Amino acid sequence: MAATANQGPFDDRDGWIWLDGELVPWRDAHIHVLTHALHYASSVFEGQRAYNGVIFKLHEHSERLRRSASLLGFELPWSVEEIDAACKEVLKANNFVDAYMRPVAWRGSESMGVAPGQTKPHLAIAAWKWGKYFDPEIAKDGIRLDIAPWRRPAPYTAPSESKAAGLYMICTLSKQHAESRGYHDALMLDWRGRVAEATGANIFFVKDGALHTPVPDCFLDGITRRTVMDLARKRGIEVVERAIWPEEMEGFQQAFLTGTAAEVTAIQSIGPYEFDSVEMARQLDRDYEDLVNGRIPNA
Repeated sequence: MAATANQGPFDDRDGWIWLDGELVPWRDAHIHVLTHALHYASSVFEGQRAYNGVIFKLHEHSERLRRSASLLGFELPWSVEEIDAACKEVLKANNFVDAYMRPVAWRGSESMGVAPGQTKPHLAIAAWKWGKYFDPEIAKDGIRLDIAPWRRPAPYTAPSESKAAGLYMICTLSKQHAESRGYHDALMLDWRGRVAEATGANIFFVKDGALHTPVPDCFLDGITRRTVMDLARKRGIEVVERAIWPEEMEGFQQAFLTGTAAEVTAIQSIGPYEFDSVEMARQLDRDYEDLVNGRIPNA
């Protein structure tokens, strides 16, 4: 993965992080070890990218952050507009033009126990240089996915519409398992055995010129997912949202992932299923690059 290997550990860098309303030096952005979120996963976050000095779909990300916190039972005292402004402040303070950004909100250390009590909400926003999520030399021909040993839970067992940190535990386990077996990522099924998503990205398949993608009823309806669907429709490509069973992958000609980090990434294979082409992924990736860099109107 082409991520952050050359920038050093995340707790020892130069720069500024926005923390509860003010910019603090990067190395001073600390929380206590008895913070509720560290023990009970009462934390939500966003991943967003800036291109040419503009944070793509910023307002949508800030709206989702507040909603994610609300779904976990705590309200952020900062408005969507204030979060937008703080993100822009972080980008400017660090002199970044292109960057990955991570707003994260959590319950504090006023109480310790399953019940959150009167814990206070906190918000931090960091930004760093991050190129392509997957190595471009590998991604150009498509990445290889394993089939994850863990499944996306039913929406009545977890707040699946929240970008909650706790929901990424099985993603971490699945990706680690996949990489240990020589794959680049993993496809997760849902509790019913249907195709769901990759560990941090939504998935699309191509059959006879149409796009097929799972209905997001137990995982996030990604902002990039919706953006790419709009780009496809503008090209006259039919987009079909439906239940997809694993055995159907044998009949698909192409597949790709979408996400803020992954952007648009072609897939070469998933488990035993091989795909013939990366043509549509490349086309939509070019469209996406044009969109985020302001060369075509916002979708």
